[in-house]
Amino acid sequence: MSTSRPCIRVVGLGPAGPELITAETAALLASTAPVWLRTAVHPAADGLAVAGSFDDLYESLDTFEEVYRTIVNRLVDEATAFGEIIYAVPGSPNVAEHTVELLRADDRVQLDVRPAMGFTDLCWSALGIDPMAQAVTIVDAHRIATDVAGRLGPMLITQVHSAEVLDDVILALDDVAPETATILKGLGTVDAEVETVPWGELAGSLEPDHLTSLWVPELAEPVAASFVRFDELVRRLRAECPWDREQTHASLRPFLLEETYEVLEAIDDVTADRPDAYVDLEEELGDLLFQVFFHSRLAAEAGYFTVADVAQGIHDKLHGRHPHVFGDADAGETIANWEASKQVEKQRESVMDGIPNVLPALLHALKTQRRAASAGFTGPDLAWALDDVADELREVTEDPSEHEVGDLLYAAVQVARMLDVNPEFALRAASQRFVDRFRIVEAGAAADGVGLGSETHEQLQQRWQQAKSQLQNLASGDS
Repeated sequence: MSTSRPCIRVVGLGPAGPELITAETAALLASTAPVWLRTAVHPAADGLAVAGSFDDLYESLDTFEEVYRTIVNRLVDEATAFGEIIYAVPGSPNVAEHTVELLRADDRVQLDVRPAMGFTDLCWSALGIDPMAQAVTIVDAHRIATDVAGRLGPMLITQVHSAEVLDDVILALDDVAPETATILKGLGTVDAEVETVPWGELAGSLEPDHLTSLWVPELAEPVAASFVRFDELVRRLRAECPWDREQTHASLRPFLLEETYEVLEAIDDVTADRPDAYVDLEEELGDLLFQVFFHSRLAAEAGYFTVADVAQGIHDKLHGRHPHVFGDADAGETIANWEASKQVEKQRESVMDGIPNVLPALLHALKTQRRAASAGFTGPDLAWALDDVADELREVTEDPSEHEVGDLLYAAVQVARMLDVNPEFALRAASQRFVDRFRIVEAGAAADGVGLGSETHEQLQQRWQQAKSQLQNLASGDS
């Protein structure tokens, strides 16, 4: 092995006591190289001469991802200082060991990973099964919601090391839960437990620790089966429904727009805390989801992509755009450079590229202003924006043209942006207030037996102020 870079030799402590450590690993642990343990909470760790462990990080850092990346950085520092170190992990370094995955991708060091006995061997022995014959899926409990999607079992759920993780497993599988699950705890130790319990009694039967796994022989149906069924329903509608067979991307366009606006209206109801608002939102989101699946089905028929490709694509894009969540980048810098990153990713010549022309005019204006601001081109403060509105208002007075009115509206959007107000929502709310007041004025005039067109400006203004006061009293709860 080349010595141009510092070397980290990774060994596994096996699934239980020191008797399951390989002779090769025992020899490396007894060498003069400093030994670092990922965790000292392991049956084989007692009595080892080590430089230290990383157990303190599990208490001081917020997420496992932070813990693992910090471990890697410390290991690299230690290897750089000593030239070569030993890194010992529980079980096998090749099974469910994220720090080793990170080290493999780190070009600052050379990595020498030695084979070891993994905990799964003890599981197969305790269960009396051949995992290959049964096509067992091994699932990390921390990724339970995604890793079991579409699977029926059998599965071995590993790293169920705390009550919180056990709760996540139960929540993820409760709707499709098996009748029973088998608890595998402390295998290879004198306190080993192998117990099959009813699924509903799992939480009360188990106090998880770092040597705990669950065996699930079969699920009632796959997790995320509802999405699979929905995709199949859309496929069948497309094949057998005369109306659905005739549709194209273009013909579906107005339906997509309509469903989008209906979702927005449902969100407004949720925001206003109206009764049954979430019932309506659930239904409208379903209608919008149908449009996503339908367009994906059309693309699949044309040989371009499937709805699974759509999901994978947005997953990968969001993962790449959030290095502060899935990596160690600075959150402030990532957010500040958001538009610049997208410009590089999509190979755009201008930050203005990619703004849909079909956006509502106010949102289009807001988006152009935000893009310009992200590139450093913006007014200094709110006072400047208000002065710009005043200037544009004077120009409209001198030249009441569409051009000048457009400039005035654009300047008003600038004010909204600087106040962090969405102009589309603000104008919609203002329009609704006008409608509510007008209805009262209209009803009042009808009750008085007069038409609005027959009243003077002063009379109309008086009605308007009365309607405004009436709505304000209703909003404040006054009778």
